[in-house]
Amino acid sequence: MTASRLQDISPFIVMEVLEKAAELEKSGKKVIHLEVGEPDFDVPKCIHEATMQALNEGRTHYTHSLGDPELRAQIAAKYLKEYNVKVDPDQIIVTSGSSPAILLVLSVLCEAGDEVIISDPSYACYPNFIHYIGANIVRVPVSEHDGFQIHPEPILEKITDKTKALIINSPMNPSGNLLTKESLEQLSKLPVQLISDEIYHGLVYQDKAYSILEFNEDAFVLNGFSKLYAMTGLRLGYVIAPKKYVRPMQKLQQNLFICASSLAQRAGIAALTSADEDVANMRETYNKRRVYMVNRLKELGFKIHKEPSGAFYVFVNASHLSTDSYQLAFDILEKVHVGVTPGIDFGPGGEGFLRFSYANSIENIEEGLNRLGKYLEEYHS
Repeated sequence: MTASRLQDISPFIVMEVLEKAAELEKSGKKVIHLEVGEPDFDVPKCIHEATMQALNEGRTHYTHSLGDPELRAQIAAKYLKEYNVKVDPDQIIVTSGSSPAILLVLSVLCEAGDEVIISDPSYACYPNFIHYIGANIVRVPVSEHDGFQIHPEPILEKITDKTKALIINSPMNPSGNLLTKESLEQLSKLPVQLISDEIYHGLVYQDKAYSILEFNEDAFVLNGFSKLYAMTGLRLGYVIAPKKYVRPMQKLQQNLFICASSLAQRAGIAALTSADEDVANMRETYNKRRVYMVNRLKELGFKIHKEPSGAFYVFVNASHLSTDSYQLAFDILEKVHVGVTPGIDFGPGGEGFLRFSYANSIENIEEGLNRLGKYLEEYHS
């Protein structure tokens, strides 16, 4: 019998879509993948070379549990340059991707029975992290009509003596929308510990992404290298933490993870110091795909109240087709072999929506949306 803490852990539905798509591909079907939130680019050459150099130099041993000091210094320099925020490198804990960072932060903040506030919809894995540590999820609905902004008033109504944190995410998964400067300023004044997931920073095409540290120096920041630098498989992330939490998190890191990959950390240094041109090229490509996908989805009859300006997602209301997004996504996959993510993966507030990812070539996006048009004509005309 499995441990009781696993009973409330839900599957990551996008992975189930991906696994079903793999079965279709094994049978000879060509599936167009618009479900996966993973860059389709190889790592930039400078990152590849730095990884190989580190391997050749024998940099295959444990690093400091907080992370390679040079990498932490470069992360601090990044926040100073991009946000004019001074971060002590000793406030940075380098992790094996941003997922362990989420676990470390929630573990030091929450006792069993405490509460963590998240938006609804929000990133699919937040609730499972919260469940795993024994805390309770408090959802605050956000609306497509204003780009899924999080407003302070409904959060204030949810805060109790058990509330330990509010998790925000901008650019947001699943919507690709950014929280405005005004929203972040207001949220920073709430009487609750803020955790800001900034993993999609750098992938912004309109407006401006602000770090929560510009408004609240006592917030936690989650970030990493997977999305911006196409380093998903290298598993490298970090958390910037208020100083009083660093030592407890370090002890957890030492026991649970020891340290992040030494090779990946050298790759991270190269990313921060040498990959700006590569990132600019990837961002330009993403933006062309974004514009194309948004326009095509509108042509296909989907309403987009506020166009996404970051990450690589478009989140559309498909309730005119079905109010069961899970069934709809798998029906699209079965009938026209296009993978999309059902909105229910992101919480009750995502029901009726579909998430499309443009982390794929423009040719594949075009074919995928042509197939979607065929699906709409044949099954929902």
